Amino acid sequence: MNAVCTEREFGTMPSGEKVSLFELKNSRGMVARVTNYGAILTELHVPDKDGRVENVVLGFGEFAPYLAKHPHFGGTIGRYANRIAGGSFELDGETYTLVKNNGENCLHGGIKGFDKQLWKIENGGESVNLSYLSADGEEGFPGNLTVHLTYSLTENNALRMEYRATTDKATPINFTNHTYFNLKGAGNGDILDHELQLNADEYTPFNDKQIPTGDVASVEGTALDFRNAHPVRDRISEVDFGGYDHNFVLRGSDGKSKGNSGELTVAAVVYEPTSGRRLTVHTTEPGIQIYTSNSLKDITGLGGAYHKYYAICTETQHYPDSVHHPQFPNVILRPGEEYLQTTIFDFGA
Repeated sequence: MNAVCTEREFGTMPSGEKVSLFELKNSRGMVARVTNYGAILTELHVPDKDGRVENVVLGFGEFAPYLAKHPHFGGTIGRYANRIAGGSFELDGETYTLVKNNGENCLHGGIKGFDKQLWKIENGGESVNLSYLSADGEEGFPGNLTVHLTYSLTENNALRMEYRATTDKATPINFTNHTYFNLKGAGNGDILDHELQLNADEYTPFNDKQIPTGDVASVEGTALDFRNAHPVRDRISEVDFGGYDHNFVLRGSDGKSKGNSGELTVAAVVYEPTSGRRLTVHTTEPGIQIYTSNSLKDITGLGGAYHKYYAICTETQHYPDSVHHPQFPNVILRPGEEYLQTTIFDFGA
């Protein structure tokens, strides 16, 4: 039996356009809810070790709060996830100036990134199929970029996200999903006792503006060493910026950094001992940003009030600011090429 997909009205854009909410449900009781506004994952209901089903992602039960300021809850991030230093870059002899929304930097695609846009519904069957045309010049990026995203839910309690993109002009791209996870249940305390394991021997060091230096460094002997699972709280006080907000270099099956191999591998495993829930993240991407919601405060959503450390994000991605570091895996998509990414959130208990 495959997952069942249903659709209902979620709200209305200021322009008057209707917004939909889709529900994917499998026979084991797992439920994912996705809206075509921002291609946002709004809810993810997952059973614990005793079969109790609970929402494990931060978000809102109504549409209106998504139009207000929030920290990208569940959003599909693009055209370029993470930071681009100085809000500009050079490509093929041209300089492009981007919208700056993080000091002097461009963060998560600018002020109106993909998670602030209304996606076109191309639905059919047992999955949620969305598309978005990012016009030439949007937030300063070159080229008309056509993006397709499919959310599907398996009978084995895995939520699968598949991205495709083409362009008519060379452009940097970097897509991710910015879901905030709390495996105890959204709003149910902090995630400091969640155990994290990463398939990463290295990370990309950054400066005081969180811009990569261009180096790749070993996690050996640092608070960033999650090669063996341990609670997030163990060494979180040793890192800057109030917690983890770091890009890790993922390992391929050959034991080396993945680069642009496109190999689907396990990136991270997050385990919550009280509920017994375990999240395994698989991705074709070369990096993963681990963010422990260090700046989260005074937001009320599903499950109650959200505070610092109330969630962990596992953002599969290319490295931040890769446009300024040619030694990093390539992020330039050119006409005639197709960008492909698969990321899977696989749950067990």
